[in-house]
Amino acid sequence: MLQTLFSIQIILKSTIMKNTTLVLSALAIGFILMSGVIDLNNLFDYENQLTPNYLSKDNTPLDNPITNAGATLGRVLFYDKSLSSDNTISCGSCHLQEFAFGDTALVSTGVNGLTGRHSMRLINPRYSEEVNAFWDERANSFEDQSTQPIQDHIEMGYSGTNGDGDFDDLITKLDGVDYYNTLFQLVYGDTLISEERIQKAIAQFIRSIESYDSKFDIGRAQVTNNTTDFPNFTAQENEGKSLFFTHPPAGGAGCDRCHGGTEFSMIADCNNNGVLGVANDTSATDTTVTKAPTLRDLVNPQGLVNGPFMHNGSLATLTDVVNHYNDLVEVPNSNLDFRLAGPMHDLSLTQGQIDAITAFLNTLTGDAVYTAEQWSDPFDAQGNISISEITAVAEKISNSFFVELYPNPTQDRLNIRLAEGNYQLSIYDINGKLVKSTFINGNYTADISELPSGIFVVDIMNKETKTSEIKRISKR
Repeated sequence: MLQTLFSIQIILKSTIMKNTTLVLSALAIGFILMSGVIDLNNLFDYENQLTPNYLSKDNTPLDNPITNAGATLGRVLFYDKSLSSDNTISCGSCHLQEFAFGDTALVSTGVNGLTGRHSMRLINPRYSEEVNAFWDERANSFEDQSTQPIQDHIEMGYSGTNGDGDFDDLITKLDGVDYYNTLFQLVYGDTLISEERIQKAIAQFIRSIESYDSKFDIGRAQVTNNTTDFPNFTAQENEGKSLFFTHPPAGGAGCDRCHGGTEFSMIADCNNNGVLGVANDTSATDTTVTKAPTLRDLVNPQGLVNGPFMHNGSLATLTDVVNHYNDLVEVPNSNLDFRLAGPMHDLSLTQGQIDAITAFLNTLTGDAVYTAEQWSDPFDAQGNISISEITAVAEKISNSFFVELYPNPTQDRLNIRLAEGNYQLSIYDINGKLVKSTFINGNYTADISELPSGIFVVDIMNKETKTSEIKRISKR
């Protein structure tokens, strides 16, 4: 289990009942996932995750913002095998956390056979310009997408066809589950279960899945744009980054024309990428695929791929992917994206350049998303789960406090705004090393001129209540 303080502070970020002792203990001995229990007194903070200020995309709809309670319900629904007709398959069965919410199998196993396409990774879906879901974009939103696998005969079996029950049968089934009465009451104010409510909760959980603690992010926090050389990159990684963002015919690969911004997500107007095969059917073709997941977390922190690439799983390595675009053979395909045809796609990359782009793509992998408890399976090994009672909420809220850090990114001075009181200020580097500690009584300006550029975690503990505010800053 990879545990840097940066990843742990994402896990432990709640401003209520999260203290410095817990952070340091988790750093020292590893964070233990408490499956089987949902503690309503200490919900994970899905609402206020620490995302970089250089992100520009957010497809969260106004009528379904991410809430701690809503995403918690969505997490339970995402992992609950009761949502399949034979109680064997959940959304998490095909989208596994340890593989960046994808699948290492070519196609995934459903209740009545194998899926027709490779399971798409679910990394940073909130930060995608393209809001339509599935490889062929047949769903208009993540809300619309979330219940389609449930209503698919092969995947989860509540299709209403081929002898399957329909979605109303599933709702009747869930009505008899005690923990859903509690969770729907918490989120919506009553126990009514409906498809729309299920869709919104699952979509909140899916949008909450974030990975922004990669080597790329550490470098990007130290510069002002994507094209400047990153100080933490090797020469090869910087070369690959330059090729990624430089367009042909100016000598680059122009990958960002379709995988844009610092999100590396698909832009909204792409067509087919020249991969026409169908998984497990060499005689068929498929030109309808026009969407792909983000290029973040293509591989895991150990450098192993999170499953085969493309909708048909036809490419095994990142080098295969880069070679596909470098040597793209134009075959009859009325839906081929215009950026992949003609002189604007004359790449002619050398092997060294291909290796450099591959090295750069490896820098887009984070750590926390693979082990963070807020995105893990909440059910125990026997498939059971318990929901705690809400107690003493008013007391906990009264003991919490608010901290504002600015500017962020910063340089030599960090301003801290908070109410008067007795606090301990601790600053840790990306590896969890304590680099600054002092006692403060309220508003404070910290001199951090001696610290190098990079990402740091600021922990401010109220010495009386033993609660902490934990935030991330970047120093240029």
